[in-house]
Amino acid sequence: MTDQSTVPEVEWQRLDPRLLVIGPLRALRQFLVPAVVAVFGVSRSDGMQWWWSLPIVLVPLVLGLLPWLTTRYRITGSRLEHRSGWLNKTMVTAPLDRVRSVDLESSLVQRVLGVTTVNIGTGVDETRIKLDTIAREDAAGLRGLLLAQRTATATATAPDSPDAHDFGDVLATQAPPAPVEPAEVLATIDWSWLRFAPFSLSRLVVVAAALGAFSQFADDLPLLDAEHLSGAWEWVVSFAIPLVAAVLFVLALVAWLFISVGGYVVQWFGLRLTREHGSLHLTAGLLTTKSVSVEESRVRGLVLDEPLLLRVVGGAELSTLATGVENGVTAILPPAPVSVVRRVGADVLPGTEPLDVPTLRHGAAARRRSIVRSLWLPLLLVAGAGAATVALDLPWWPVAMLAVVLLPLGVVLGESAYRHLGHALTSGHLVSGDGVTTRRRTILESEGIIGWVVVQSFFQRRLGLATLVATTAAGAESVRIVDLPVGRAVEVADAATPGLLTAWLPRRQDDRPS
Repeated sequence: MTDQSTVPEVEWQRLDPRLLVIGPLRALRQFLVPAVVAVFGVSRSDGMQWWWSLPIVLVPLVLGLLPWLTTRYRITGSRLEHRSGWLNKTMVTAPLDRVRSVDLESSLVQRVLGVTTVNIGTGVDETRIKLDTIAREDAAGLRGLLLAQRTATATATAPDSPDAHDFGDVLATQAPPAPVEPAEVLATIDWSWLRFAPFSLSRLVVVAAALGAFSQFADDLPLLDAEHLSGAWEWVVSFAIPLVAAVLFVLALVAWLFISVGGYVVQWFGLRLTREHGSLHLTAGLLTTKSVSVEESRVRGLVLDEPLLLRVVGGAELSTLATGVENGVTAILPPAPVSVVRRVGADVLPGTEPLDVPTLRHGAAARRRSIVRSLWLPLLLVAGAGAATVALDLPWWPVAMLAVVLLPLGVVLGESAYRHLGHALTSGHLVSGDGVTTRRRTILESEGIIGWVVVQSFFQRRLGLATLVATTAAGAESVRIVDLPVGRAVEVADAATPGLLTAWLPRRQDDRPS
């Protein structure tokens, strides 16, 4: 056995010194508004000098220096160690064979300075080791080392081998690794896909956030007071209303094209999806470049989304369901042609059977429930409008028009939801279909199912229906099949996980004891 006294101690390493520039810049950005308010407020106060506000500026600068002064890390022969903190010190130790993902992220400033941030996942969302500001070349080498070591540590490290080495010499002290195969490229960005950007409504979240932020201080703007708004409205209505509506529509369309296409480019610039070291690697981003790794053994399924507008132009979106990664759901493709999405999905699964298998309908009762569920809101709106009409003695024709529009729309949406509803079983996957305007197919490995829940609401019990929930550690931690006949729900669960629910199945006549 190796004499432990002869084992050299691994030196703790600091983060890259360029963090001394990035840290204060980040801190100043966070304290920018309070600092500006303090500086201008103090300078305008009687009897107070401008230099009294210096602590408000200097404190963020000092705080920005602390991460470099207080953070250390090292890699031994079997584990990764990380310590940080000044007043509250934190020490995190992760075995190398527990490393599940190594993600790289570079902001615009980091890219200019040639550094990146390394986020190391250990299979538990809360346990992520963040190495902020590592030289780009060192970060790439560190990721390759960790991903290679996670599978080699258990077999390559002998019981009597030293437990600590410099991370640059870890592989050299072990048996020669198997030849590294070149990365397999699954997908790269194709700028012809930009045509799908305006048909994806995900950027509406950005628009809503911008409008919400604008509303916080809009009342303080001098041009948005009652006088100016009243004058602007009078100027607008002086033109023909159809012309005003057409101009506003064109402006909104141009703005939406700019937002959607610009957001698409910023998020997915340089997209490269590869398979290497048993993991899927996704790199993308214009201003902030992210490199995300998902261990393939942790990928338990896929989600294929076809929103209504994207479906019209032949587009779709693809995400993975994985365990041990942040949020559990990782988008691996932007809105792209459905043929590309299906090809990449088949490469990830692998196989096309779960993507192609037809889903089974849930029957007439599920169809009625889907339509009735979609009619609840239109009925409430029409009833509310009718009550207001009676109370205020208003004419009934607006209520009639509202009913003529909303009730058929509710029926159409209910029928659409039923047509998207379905389920299927393949040799190794559970397939669930759902969605109202978005057609969604969720594919989950049977081996990733850890339990079942059968839920029945009051109305479902009356119709003999149930919601079958497959619990899993991947994605949102559950896959739901809605409005499934009760007997069929138990049969599906038993078929997907044989033997787990056999006791709940009704016995056949020839199985009963005589």
